[in-house]
Amino acid sequence: MLAEVTSDSLQIGPLLMGLLGGLALFLFGLEQMSDSLKLIAGDGLKKLLAALTTNRFTAALAGSIVTAIVQSSSVTTVLVVGFISAGVMTLTQSMGIIMGANIGTTITAQLIAFKITHYSLLLVAIGFFTLFGTKNETVRHYGHLIMGFGLIFFGMQLMNDGTAPLRSYAPFVEMMHQMDDPLWAIALAAVFTALVQSSSATTGLVITLAGQGFISLEAGIALIFGANIGTCVTAGLASIGKPREAVRAAIVHVLFNVAGVVIWFAFIPQLSQIVTWMSPASPELTGRARVAAETPRQIANAHTVFNVANTVLLIGLTTPLAWLVTRLVPERLVAKVEPDHAKYLDPILLQTPALAMDLVRMELGRLGSAALHMMRGALETVIHGSRQEIDALQDLDDHVDALHGAIVTYLGRLSQEQLTDRQSEQLHDYLAVANYLESIGDMIESNLIQAGRERIANHLTISEETEAVLKALNTEVIRATERAIRSVVSGDVEIAQEVSAAKSTINALSDKAERHLSSRLAAKAPNRLAMYRLESEIMEYIKRMYYFAKRIAKITMVDQAEGVVLQQPEAMERDEAAIRDHDPVV
Repeated sequence: MLAEVTSDSLQIGPLLMGLLGGLALFLFGLEQMSDSLKLIAGDGLKKLLAALTTNRFTAALAGSIVTAIVQSSSVTTVLVVGFISAGVMTLTQSMGIIMGANIGTTITAQLIAFKITHYSLLLVAIGFFTLFGTKNETVRHYGHLIMGFGLIFFGMQLMNDGTAPLRSYAPFVEMMHQMDDPLWAIALAAVFTALVQSSSATTGLVITLAGQGFISLEAGIALIFGANIGTCVTAGLASIGKPREAVRAAIVHVLFNVAGVVIWFAFIPQLSQIVTWMSPASPELTGRARVAAETPRQIANAHTVFNVANTVLLIGLTTPLAWLVTRLVPERLVAKVEPDHAKYLDPILLQTPALAMDLVRMELGRLGSAALHMMRGALETVIHGSRQEIDALQDLDDHVDALHGAIVTYLGRLSQEQLTDRQSEQLHDYLAVANYLESIGDMIESNLIQAGRERIANHLTISEETEAVLKALNTEVIRATERAIRSVVSGDVEIAQEVSAAKSTINALSDKAERHLSSRLAAKAPNRLAMYRLESEIMEYIKRMYYFAKRIAKITMVDQAEGVVLQQPEAMERDEAAIRDHDPVV
C-alpha cells in the first residue's frame, strides 16, 4: 500500500516533469504518426475525398477514414474549411465529412485504451532502426509511423508514473471527485482541449487518469463530451477571414458537436450502462484496482458509441442544418478575387502536401489564364494598338508577375514540409511551369511591347498579307499554350501530347511566314528593311512562346504518377473569364 502523501511530501517537480513531459511525448508521437500516415496515404486521401463526397453517407465514411489517418477531427475540419475557401467543395459536401470526422477520431481513443505501454520502448526502437537502417523512402515512413506509435504509449507511461503519487494525495482526490459533476467536467475538458488544440490529448489524459482509478466512468464520459466541444475551436479559428461557406462549415462542426452533447447529457448513466455491458470486465479485482482496469476501455467505447450514434441521428438532418447555418451566417457582398491575388493557395493545406499540390496546380491554371489573356491581345495590339493600348497590355504582366510570386512563395513554404520524393519532384515541376508561364508574360512585356513601340516610333505599317500569316501562326501557338496549361491542370497526358504533335503544324506555318517575309524584301515599300526586321522579330517571339508551351506539356507527359484533380476544366474557364472581364485588351 502506498504511503499517505501530504502536501509537504508531494514532490511537485517530478510530478510535473512526468505529467508535462509525458504529454509532450504523447503529442509529439501523435504528430509524427499523423505526418507519416499523411505521407504514406497522401494520394489516397485526395482520391478518397474526391470519390466519396457524392452524398452525405459516403462523405461521412470519407471523413471517418481521413480523420483516422490524420488522427484529428480538427485537422479534417480545417482541411474542409480550406477546400471550401478554395471553391473546390460545397457546404453540403462538407457536412457529411465533418460528421464522419468525429467517428474517425475515436480510433485514437481505442488505440490508447490498449494497455501496451510495456512495449512502448520496443516500438520506439523498432521504428528508430527501421528509420535509420534503410534508404527506402516508404520503409522510412513506416519507421516514423512505428516510432511515433511507440512515443504515444511511452508518453502515456510517463504520465501514468508521474501521477502515481497523487493516488493518496487528499486534495487531488477531492478535486477528482468534483469531476462527478458533469457540467464541471465538460467545461474543464472543453477549455483544456481548446488550449492544446487536440481532443486526442484530452482523451489520452482522461484514459491515463482512469487507469489510475482517479475518475469514474461517468466522469470520464463527461470529460470526453467536453473534449468534443473544445475541439471545435481549432476549426473556428481556421475559418476567420475565410469565405462565408468556410465559416458555415466551422459552425456546422460546433452545432453538431454541441447538439450531440446536449442529446446525451441526460443519458450519461444509461451510456455508462451500455459501455459497461459491452466492455471487458475484471471481476477478479475489487475497489480502485477494478475501476483502474475496466474504466479506460469503457471510456474509449463510450467515445465511439457517442460519436457513431450522433452521426446516425443527425446525418439525416443535413438539409435543415444547412438552412440553419445559412441563416446564422448569411451571404454578404464580397469583392471579387483580383486577378493578381492568389485564389486557391490556402496556408491551411500546407500541412497536407498531397492536397496542397492540387491547390498549386489550380493556381497554375489561373496563372496560365492570365498569360493566355496577354497572348490573345498581344499581336493585335502590337500591329494596330495605340500607345495607351500598348501600355495597357504591358500592365497586364503585373498580374502574371504577382500570381507567379504568390505561387513561388507558397511552393517555398511547402518545400519546408515533410515531402515524399515524388512530391519533391512534383514541386520542382510546378515551379518550372510557373516560371515558363511567367516567361511568356515577360516576353510579351519586354519584347513584343518593344516591337509595338518601334512600329509607332518609326511609323511602320504591317501589310494585310503579313498580318494574316503572323496571325495564323499566333493562333496555333495560343491554341497549343492553352492545351499545355489544361494538361497541367487536368493531368491529361493526351492533351499534352497534342501540344507536342502541334510542332509540325507550327513549323509549317513558321516556314510559310519566313518565305512570305523573304519575298516581301523585294517589295517596293518605304522602310522595307526595318519592316522585315520588325516582322521577323515578332515571328520569332511567337515561336519562342510555343517553346515554353512545349516545355509545360512535357512536364505533364513525364509525370506518370496517378492523382485526382480537384479542379474541373470549366473552373479554369471561369478563372480565365474573370481575368478577361477585369482587364480587357483592345
